[in-house]
Parts: sequence; C-alpha cells; structure tokens
Amino acid sequence: MTTATAPQTATATSAELARLAAAHGLTLSGARPTLPRYIAQLWQRRHFVGAYATARMQATYSTARLGQVWHLVTPLLNAAVYYFIFGLVLKASHGVPDYVPFLITGVFVWDFISSSVNAGTRSVHSNLGLVRALHFPRASLPLSTVVQLFQQLLVSMAALVILLLALGQTPGPAWLLALPALLLTAVFAAGCAMVMARIGSKSPDVSQLMPFVLRTWMYSSGVMWSIDQMLGKNDLPHWLLVALKANPPAVYIDLMRFALIDSFPPHALPHHVWPLAVGWALLAGVGGFIYFWKAEEAYGRG
Repeated sequence: MTTATAPQTATATSAELARLAAAHGLTLSGARPTLPRYIAQLWQRRHFVGAYATARMQATYSTARLGQVWHLVTPLLNAAVYYFIFGLVLKASHGVPDYVPFLITGVFVWDFISSSVNAGTRSVHSNLGLVRALHFPRASLPLSTVVQLFQQLLVSMAALVILLLALGQTPGPAWLLALPALLLTAVFAAGCAMVMARIGSKSPDVSQLMPFVLRTWMYSSGVMWSIDQMLGKNDLPHWLLVALKANPPAVYIDLMRFALIDSFPPHALPHHVWPLAVGWALLAGVGGFIYFWKAEEAYGRG
C-alpha cells in the first residue's frame, strides 16, 4: 500500500510546485516563450546586442598592428587577387564596362553576406558557456554577429565610395538607392545567420564545410564575372541563367552595382530585381527567425 501511494504523492507535490511557481511568475529555465514575447524580450536586449557586437569588433583585431584597418584591407586584397585571376588571366573583364568598380562592389557585398553566414554557424556553439550560464534570447548571438559585420560593412562602404570617386564614377541621386539595398542585404544575411546558428549548434562540423559551400556560392553569384556576359557566350540552358540571376547574393550585388556605377544606370535594372530582393529578405529574415526560435529551448543542451 505504501509503495502504491508514493508515486501519487510525488505527482501531487510536483503539480503543487508547478502551480506555486506559476502563481509567482516563475518559468522553466530555457523554456521557449511565445513568439511575440520572444520578440519583446529580444527588443528589450537590443542594447546588449549592439554593445556585444561593438566589443567583438574591437576585440577581433585588437592584437593586429593595423587594427581595424584590416576591415578594409581584406576585401581589397581579395579584389586584387580576383582582378588578376579573373580579369586578366581568364579575361572575365571583356565586355564588362567599369570592371574594377564592378568587381570591388561585388566583393564588398559578398564579403558581408558570406561572413555573416560563416560567423552565424559558430555563434551559438562557440558561446555555450554564456548560453548555459545566463537566460536571454539566444537569437541575440547570431544577430550580434551580423550587427558587428554590418558595422564593418558601413566603414567598407565609405571606403568604396572614395574608391569609386577615384575611379571616375559620378555621384548622383541613384547612389541613395544603395541605402535600401544595404538594408535588404542585412535582413537577408541575418536570416541566413540564424538558420546556420541553429544547424551549427547541433552539428558543429558544419562549420568545416562552410568554406567549400561559400566558395561555390560565390562563383555562382557573379561576384567576379557578369552572369549575362558569361552565359551569353556559352550554349547553356535558359533555366540556368534564370537560376543564377535569381540567386540572392547576385540580386543584392546587382542592386549595389546599378546604384553606384555609371555604366549600370538604375533605369536599366530589370524590373524583377527589387521584388526579388524584398522577397529573399522577407523569406530569410522572417523564416530564419522563426526557424531559430523553434529550437530556443534546445540550445545549450548536450
């Protein structure tokens, strides 16, 4: 008789404790809140996201002699290498007006997207100590990495403007289109970072594959070559051209090129590019956020 009532007593005690905790506003540690509440919690910690991003940016190059100058040097060195290999050796510059501005703009935008995806993959797993010690919206971690990289992008864009002026580009009202293009790019990158943060939190080995995935993605995004020019010279299926031009990084790179480069006037931009840019940003941003939120209570386990 004693053994039969013991489980019932324990069950009753657990139920009473649960009601007592609920009455005093206590919740299960790590439990996933509702989506509206999660968004509210994340908004309350927006200052933490900004401060954490700034601290990470300052710490990244704190031991380097040139410091944060590497934010600018790295994409410029990449552009120089790509110009030599693709522009001169492979002659991808043939038929592409203003190839140097074309290349530099593509490299700067791609560098932001790829860095966001790559950093997002490690954002949760590399901060397991913080995740297990403190209760906060875990989306703060991938978002802070994107905010950090976006801060670097703004500095890079200032340098890009100077380079474009030095290369003979004429500033005009069309340059203002770069602002919404950057915002849409940031939303897309944040969504991708959150998707990869959830995947990377359970499968850390994914981070080892990302350089190969990102390199393939870069080659198919028209960073160093014109998709129209290259596919126009080859007898390739029409669907392949459509797929490459609808590729999200290619879309955002096109927006920046048609905003900043004289030989790519905004009126010549295909009408489908802006709707595609908005669609990719909403799909990645909203979908990535919900996808990450659904695993909120699982982060830090195991």
